[in-house]
Amino acid sequence: MRGLLSFSDALVLLGGDPPAVAALDRALSGALNLTTGGVGDGLLRIVDARGRVVALGRDAVRGLGRRLGRAESRAERTELLYAAHTVIVVVAWFRALEEAELPFAVDELELTRGEQLTLAGAPDPVGRGAAFTHALAAVDAPQPAPHRPFEHVTAELQRWYEELSERFLGFIEGLCVWDDLGESDRSAARRVLSTELPCAAVQQYEGLYAQLARQAPEFAFWTAQVEHQATRDQVRLALVGVEELLSDVARTLRPPTDVAAALARSHEAALTRPVLAASTAPDGIRVPALQEMYLDPDFRVRAVGGTLGPANESWWEEVPVRRDLTGYLVGALTSPGQADAPLLVLGQPGAGKSVLTRVLAARLPCAGFLPVRVPLRDVRVEDDLQEQLEQAVRTATGERVSWPELVRSAGGAVPVLLLDGLDELLQTTGVHHSDFLVRVARFQQREAEQGRPVRAVVTSRTAVADRTRYPEGLVALRLEPFRPAKIRHYLRLWNDANASSFAARGLQPLPWDAVARHESLAAQPLLLTMLALYDANGNGLPRGGDDPLDEAELYEELLTSFARREVDKTGPGALPENELTHRAEQELQRLSLVAFAALNRRRQWVSTAELDEDLTALLGRRSVDASGFRAPLGPAEVALGRFFFVQRAQSVRDGRVLSMYEFLHATFGEYLVMRLSLHVLTSLLTDRPTLSLGTSHIDDHLAYALLSYAPLSSRQILRFGESMVRRIPDRERERLAHQLVRVLDQHVTRTDDPHPEYRPARIRTSSRHGIYGANLILVVLLLTESITADKVFPGSPDPVSAWHRHVLLWRSSFDEEQWTDFALSISVRRGQTEGVRTLEVRLRSGELPPPDPLDMYWLYQQPQDDFAYWSRSYWDELWHKTDVSGGTNDSVVRHAIDPVMEWLGPAVTTFTASGLGQPATSVAHDLLRLLIGTHTGLTADEVTTLYLRVDRALTFLPPDSPLQGPMTCLLADMLHRDRSILPIGTVLALAQRPPATPALRERLRRALFRENAAGRST
Repeated sequence: MRGLLSFSDALVLLGGDPPAVAALDRALSGALNLTTGGVGDGLLRIVDARGRVVALGRDAVRGLGRRLGRAESRAERTELLYAAHTVIVVVAWFRALEEAELPFAVDELELTRGEQLTLAGAPDPVGRGAAFTHALAAVDAPQPAPHRPFEHVTAELQRWYEELSERFLGFIEGLCVWDDLGESDRSAARRVLSTELPCAAVQQYEGLYAQLARQAPEFAFWTAQVEHQATRDQVRLALVGVEELLSDVARTLRPPTDVAAALARSHEAALTRPVLAASTAPDGIRVPALQEMYLDPDFRVRAVGGTLGPANESWWEEVPVRRDLTGYLVGALTSPGQADAPLLVLGQPGAGKSVLTRVLAARLPCAGFLPVRVPLRDVRVEDDLQEQLEQAVRTATGERVSWPELVRSAGGAVPVLLLDGLDELLQTTGVHHSDFLVRVARFQQREAEQGRPVRAVVTSRTAVADRTRYPEGLVALRLEPFRPAKIRHYLRLWNDANASSFAARGLQPLPWDAVARHESLAAQPLLLTMLALYDANGNGLPRGGDDPLDEAELYEELLTSFARREVDKTGPGALPENELTHRAEQELQRLSLVAFAALNRRRQWVSTAELDEDLTALLGRRSVDASGFRAPLGPAEVALGRFFFVQRAQSVRDGRVLSMYEFLHATFGEYLVMRLSLHVLTSLLTDRPTLSLGTSHIDDHLAYALLSYAPLSSRQILRFGESMVRRIPDRERERLAHQLVRVLDQHVTRTDDPHPEYRPARIRTSSRHGIYGANLILVVLLLTESITADKVFPGSPDPVSAWHRHVLLWRSSFDEEQWTDFALSISVRRGQTEGVRTLEVRLRSGELPPPDPLDMYWLYQQPQDDFAYWSRSYWDELWHKTDVSGGTNDSVVRHAIDPVMEWLGPAVTTFTASGLGQPATSVAHDLLRLLIGTHTGLTADEVTTLYLRVDRALTFLPPDSPLQGPMTCLLADMLHRDRSILPIGTVLALAQRPPATPALRERLRRALFRENAAGRST
């Protein structure tokens, strides 16, 4: 970390007169020199020190502009700014001391040797004076930083001033002048020094800071200031402000030469290149250049620390969204406080992290900064950082140069390392580079020690940011999605750039209302470009009063149009329409297998090697033709890399390219998973048995392989499914649902594994059986909206119990998150038909309602009776079984019900009903409802029914039942509370019931009837 800058060093750096600084040191008892080994005379002369500090500080601040004009490098300029800040921190306190209203004159504050001798036995004023002067000598006050609001800095500074003032007060309390003060004056002095002086010092600091900002614009960007509304509403373009703001302060610096100059030219050329390769656009459509289309993103920024980290969404919740990226970057690249650790830039795929590094590299003025952009995917991962930098320079310029030579050729420029794609290293190499950020910080430390201070920016996907160690001082910045104003601005730029092309082709511009329907996609810059390119091919996005595409229809149109265009570009000449459609479908099925490869590994990405393994296992052979669905992805770079909505992460290790693929938006993969699932399952309808006799076996081998590793129960996958099945004719949906029920039935006895080499994940065979069965049920529900247990298990003598057993299997097959998703995706309704219990299952939508009340008649298959009563003796076994299962959910419920089981255990399995047509309930259920129900809106009639039902249960209990005592006591307590709302007939009926013992009868009587002072009951 940056070392503390002594006050005297700061003064000298700013051109302070050495003799004057030496005189100040003597006034401060030699403390300034003591920090560097000097020796003072031991006398602290506050009067002399105060005047010299203020005078020297004033001169230093006034002369800052001239001193900056003579700076020969960006690093020297930053050091001067740091020194100036150190000076104003100290000067502000002394200026506040001058104006403080103390009950003594500051001129009286001087410690002489004679006073020291007369203070024997008193608190040591010399030691206290030394503590004060050493605090001034090495100024460790809070520093401004562009990620911190200025008010946070001043709040910390006030606490620092309070500590300084406390040390000063301790010094004063050891002087004779303190002994001469009365108690009221001492209290006044303590108040001024402890409270008023620190506040006044902060005000002085704010004024001095404003003076510095007028002389050096960097000071304005070293703090996170609240923007004016008009400024916040602006949409800034291509980081133009970075160049404008930093060019003025770089005018006095030497421009780069040789390789550094060539590198600068390489970066600048990137601005003129299109945001995407022109080949991605339909014929005649212009893809604008970076400098025309790159919109400065909104962002959040925060220092990394605490138990959570930047990979957690909750970690960012309290951080405000900022729109001043230009100002922040200027502050971050010039602030001394951020020279010790890299800036970590995070974002979702397609958020523009890589493009940000390209634009920043081009915008940093070459006189002052030496940006070196390193796409980490293109350098050897086994090399150290210096070698990777040299590789990147050679790639960009074609010249070999060592790192020290490059820095020297840059004149006084500060190197800025733009290390793009940490997530690609982490994804392709696992834990091997989890210390990458720490190694970058160490490199910065080494370079600073060699007189070559560097700044570093590292980009990564947010989701993998928790896989790396964070160095001390790390700051994380997260790019935010486009807000509507930015999307509108983008559309204006897009439409202007293609106005003539649209007119020539008879197309309409892309309006906001066509994009607003798909704002979740449009909020990511690259996906917004994808929408624009799609619409440019025949105005595919509905407009105005047109019926909007639902999400599944949009994805189908988007993916199909891009697949057709890619096939058309790479095909041998013009293809017939049916051939073009066929090959485009093959491309989409290929992409679907990529989606399954990721889903079945329970992550968002998959490696090239894993894809090859999957396809070889599923398809059984490698095909020379790489264009069809049944072709393995040996050359995956060619097969998938041309789809820009599939992000390819890569790194180079030992000369080999390690690649991984991920969809720019997770919903693309989810859509393709459901698309291929329905395609494969629908194909089961074409299965024709050789013989029409008996029950035929359905060949579901591919379906089982794909659908037995991960459930389809994410809400987004099911939403896609609901839309897709609407496009299937009603009759075919009915046939397919029936066929899938048959598949579920034959799957119960499955013992084979038709694709034994297909192992995207290592899970138990029983879990695969459970996941496959659950997925079949989900698709059946998509097709039918609802189905009853007897239709799912037509051969079962008890379909409701069969449903229960299958749910237990499915639950055991899932992890907790998967089980939650599955359970929340469906709802059940219990009923009866002609005395037989039924269970209806359907997909759930909307808010999560409480479950329907349970009827114990239904559960125990008991015949309804006018006044039913029955019990079971295994309540303790139920309690024990919940303990044995040991799951979190079961244990939470067990924890809540433990008091009931301990005190009223048999009541859990004792059931009554209050009349024909009324549900049967357990006594424990009724007692709990009475205990809390009167506070939750139960009517008087409902309360009465509950009391009578509990009372009736008591009459059925044997006199020696262990429930007699606890139930009567609990009933008595509740009756005392509720007697005022019960009808008199109910009260009398309860009072006349003969309890098992006289003691219980007396307790119940006292609860029902209040006795007056004369002993008469009322």
